[in-house]
Amino acid sequence: MGSGCHLAPSLFGHLRYQVRRQSAAVSETKRWRHDLVKQSATGKVIQSTGTSGRHSNTGLVATVFGATGFLGRYLVHKLAKQGTQVIVPYRDEDSKRHLRVMGDLGQIVPLEFDLENEGFIHECVRHSHVVYNLLGREHETKNYSFDRLFIEGASKISRIAKENGVGRLIHVSHLNASLNSPSKLYKAKAAGEGVVKEIFPEATIVRPSIMFGQEDRFLNKMVTKPFTFQVNRLETLVRPVSVLDVAEAMQLMSTAESTVGKTFELAGPRTYSHEELFQVLEVLTHKSLTPSLINLPLPIFKFLMKIVDKAVWWPTLSEDEIVRRCIDDKLELSEGCHGFDYFGIEPDAVENLAITYLRYYRTASLFDAPIERGGLKVKPRNYHVVQ
Repeated sequence: MGSGCHLAPSLFGHLRYQVRRQSAAVSETKRWRHDLVKQSATGKVIQSTGTSGRHSNTGLVATVFGATGFLGRYLVHKLAKQGTQVIVPYRDEDSKRHLRVMGDLGQIVPLEFDLENEGFIHECVRHSHVVYNLLGREHETKNYSFDRLFIEGASKISRIAKENGVGRLIHVSHLNASLNSPSKLYKAKAAGEGVVKEIFPEATIVRPSIMFGQEDRFLNKMVTKPFTFQVNRLETLVRPVSVLDVAEAMQLMSTAESTVGKTFELAGPRTYSHEELFQVLEVLTHKSLTPSLINLPLPIFKFLMKIVDKAVWWPTLSEDEIVRRCIDDKLELSEGCHGFDYFGIEPDAVENLAITYLRYYRTASLFDAPIERGGLKVKPRNYHVVQ
């Protein structure tokens, strides 16, 4: 009798838990009218299930060319987190390992890829609703020049996506892309935009400024190799943008039909000269970076780096990259273009996020020191407290 009295509450508690679990499962699998989305370009109906987030399904299949790169890993993570199945084209077997854990079982699908083999590209896009082209590099190689990658490669992906009935193409360019630019990379990026628009008029063009983040080659290089920025008297103006903000905007584009055919220029909220950026990094890292900087004339710097580039087999600092470090970022939105405000995103400045990974350049004694010094203003954090 006594044991029955003790078992009854636990039994009722177990039954109550099972009822709640079943009702939650029903609500997650129940379909509503707003779960149906029709792609305007193809007329395909896409049906999502779940409450969005892990273990949900947006009904979308997205191919991310360049998924193994800097921006690609963050975009794959955000797409998979919302329940999108992601096709990950790769060239090196080890380059895509870290992406497998970003989604549920079977949600991340790696496929071997070669830009010169159209059969591989067809295989990567034939089931996709959205194709992202993030392919790019900062220097030319003997196999891939800027024109071959940004123009011919973009043309090939756009054409094959069109042939396979893909509804959305989202192509990444650069904020400073211009046919009149002294930089070969910026010229090729601009020409690539034109080719993509000609083949796939509904394509969405994304022009981010230089991005910073955990694995970036921008702020990390400024801290470890400050001498590579000693051109133009440190007067070059840049608008660094967080890779997390760019990835978030690009993830929203996959389901936002209003972004079809539009161009987005995604830059950071603040404009810095290289000198000001070094001052911010000195505050964050507690290191002295600028005293060692001596301005070098551009022709001399180009000549020196050309010798170094020829002397070693790994990429160092190319001549075109030196030219790009003398070009100011575009300060205003181009006519007809949109920014982060289109998505309701407030981008973060360098001083708000960069400390998360630049802290590792500090000495052990200063590792946990606060960063509110030197006139640096940091955005206050929002804490969610459960009463």
